[in-house]
Amino acid sequence: MPSRGDSKTRPNPLPAIPAEAALSFLKSTKGALAWTARDLANTLKINRRDAEQALAFLQAQGYVQPARHAEPGARGDQQWMTTPAGETVSGAKPPRFTPESVQQALAALKDRIQQNNKNRQAPFRITNAVAFGDFLLPDRARVQSADVGIRLLRREDSQRKNTSPVEPRSATDAKAERNFLRELRAKSTHLALRTYADWMRQCTHQDLL
Repeated sequence: MPSRGDSKTRPNPLPAIPAEAALSFLKSTKGALAWTARDLANTLKINRRDAEQALAFLQAQGYVQPARHAEPGARGDQQWMTTPAGETVSGAKPPRFTPESVQQALAALKDRIQQNNKNRQAPFRITNAVAFGDFLLPDRARVQSADVGIRLLRREDSQRKNTSPVEPRSATDAKAERNFLRELRAKSTHLALRTYADWMRQCTHQDLL
């Protein structure tokens, strides 16, 4: 995560969560007036202490700030808001889809994943697929596209019964994976496919396999 200020005064790195996980939460707050440390903890499945430390880090970067108003039912919890800088660094976009349309796109993606894994001619086998984002939050009339973490295993490695994912061995391999994910997305504007990371399964998510 980009940082500001001198390293001697910089707060400690996020204690229990990768920076990408914190940014995914900030992305999901787009369209929300305010949120709390409890929301952060519940979404990322971390304890309150880790959530408070993460908030201190994010505030130091200028990505979050205390809200100037309190929402009904907050029960005294400190209200926070994501700053424009936080929205930019997290890749947040104006919510424009209905949750139902995102779920339909995910259902179609799940079918494509199953069909691909049955196809012995496919260059890759998909071993993990998890979706996460604001479409999983209750009471959201409009949401952003769903982020989907995809873990790929080369078909030849799969046939050798190697179940561990292999990092791209060259620029050509990396390009092949990007092209494969692009085709798997099938031009859906409701989906954003990315390389799988373990934190995606630890936070609130929807399993596609």
